[in-house]
Amino acid sequence: MLKLNNSHIVKDTDPRLRNKSESVRLPLSKDDREILQAMLTYVRNSTDPELAEKENLSPAVGLAAPQVGIFKRMLVAVVDEEVSEDRYVTREFALVNPKIISHSEQRCMLSNGEACLSVDDRHEGYVPRFARLKIRAYDLLADKEVEFRVSGYTGIVLQHEIDHLNGVLYYDHIHPTDPWTKNEKDIVIE
Repeated sequence: MLKLNNSHIVKDTDPRLRNKSESVRLPLSKDDREILQAMLTYVRNSTDPELAEKENLSPAVGLAAPQVGIFKRMLVAVVDEEVSEDRYVTREFALVNPKIISHSEQRCMLSNGEACLSVDDRHEGYVPRFARLKIRAYDLLADKEVEFRVSGYTGIVLQHEIDHLNGVLYYDHIHPTDPWTKNEKDIVIE
C-alpha cells in the first residue's frame, strides 16, 4: 500500500508545479485509486499530532496530486464544516477531474490569507475566491460522478486544490501592490 509523507511534497521551487494536470481516464485504474486513497490518508492523519509526528506529515485540509509529483486531475480534502453554532460535520472529498460549473460573483477570503504544503515562504494577503460554487467530478468515496454545491471555507479549500491542477498557486491571486485589498461586498472568513 502506498504511503505518502512530507518527503513526497513537491515545492513551488519546482517548475513542474506550474504545469496543467492531465485528465484521468474513467473507470479509475487500480493505481489511481491507490494514489487517491494515499492522499486522503495523508490529509486525515495529518491533523492527528501523534500520527503526524510518527508518519512525518504536515497539517493539511487538502492535497492535489501534483503536490506529490503526479500530474493528474485528482484532489482530496477533509474539511470541518460548521452546520450550526458549535456543531461541525466533517466532509471528505476524493475528486477526479473536478470542474467548477457555476459560481457566484461574490468573493470570499480567509482573514489571515492562505498557506500551502508546497509553499515554504509566507505570502501574506487576501486570496479572493468565489463565495459559492457548484462542482462536477467523479467522487471516489461515492464511486460515481457527482455534482454538489459548496461555499465559504469548504469552497476556498476546493478552489485552492483545483488551482493546483491548473498550475496556479494561491499567492498568484494576491494583489501585487496592496495584498490586503478587498471589495466592499467581499466576505472575510475568520
